[in-house]
Amino acid sequence: MPRAAREKSKTGIYHIILRGINRQAIFEDKEDSAKLLRTLKEYQKISEYKLYAYCLMGNHIHLLLKEEKEEKEELGVAMRRIGAIYVYWYNWKYERCSHLFQDRYKSETVEDDKYFLTVLRYIHQNPLKAGLVKNIADYKWSSYGEYIGEQKIIDANFVLGLFSDDREKAIDGFKRFHDIIGCDFCLETDEKKKIRDDEAKEMIKRICNVSSCTKVQLFEPDNRNRYLKVLKEEGLSTRQIARLTGISRGIIIKA
Repeated sequence: MPRAAREKSKTGIYHIILRGINRQAIFEDKEDSAKLLRTLKEYQKISEYKLYAYCLMGNHIHLLLKEEKEEKEELGVAMRRIGAIYVYWYNWKYERCSHLFQDRYKSETVEDDKYFLTVLRYIHQNPLKAGLVKNIADYKWSSYGEYIGEQKIIDANFVLGLFSDDREKAIDGFKRFHDIIGCDFCLETDEKKKIRDDEAKEMIKRICNVSSCTKVQLFEPDNRNRYLKVLKEEGLSTRQIARLTGISRGIIIKA
């Protein structure tokens, strides 16, 4: 069946999720995250979109952005270009030659200021709710720090203007708004974890004696299957192993 056309936003603003294929990790280290941010910045000039928020998690990315000029480059094309540039670099770095991102990004429209702020907070609170940090400002790979510090790739003025015309008051309001831990319902990644991904990643590296989780793909089948069985016995779920190593769920289940 043909895919349904994406809903068009009247405001041009979208909440987007890019996710690793089989929910595998797409960031192994700081260099990977920095590369993705540089790619986003580069394509701001080419595709002419405004970026309001981002958060790079272990196996997925949240973006809140506005499509400024559809005739310049349609948003779907921009997302594919960004993904292709990053995947080419990632495959070169980790000596792999397969897909990295799920073939189609997820998106939802953002039509008013109230929901815009809800999505903004939801994106920035992702690391906090995942247990990666105790303070939202401590997470390096989200746009929260750009609002209270140096602006790099986001359009901070629009967001802060929703809180106050006075910059100091706006930043204070921005911080207080993010201190509220709400049950915001936004576009989800549809995944549940018992063991945090950062813990699982270190477990895989330690047990399999590899520097990168995806290197488990290169093991001989019998050796690979023995390690997969051990990882399952250690409490990692089939989905989590697939997400972090890039090995298909079918292979993991058979192992």
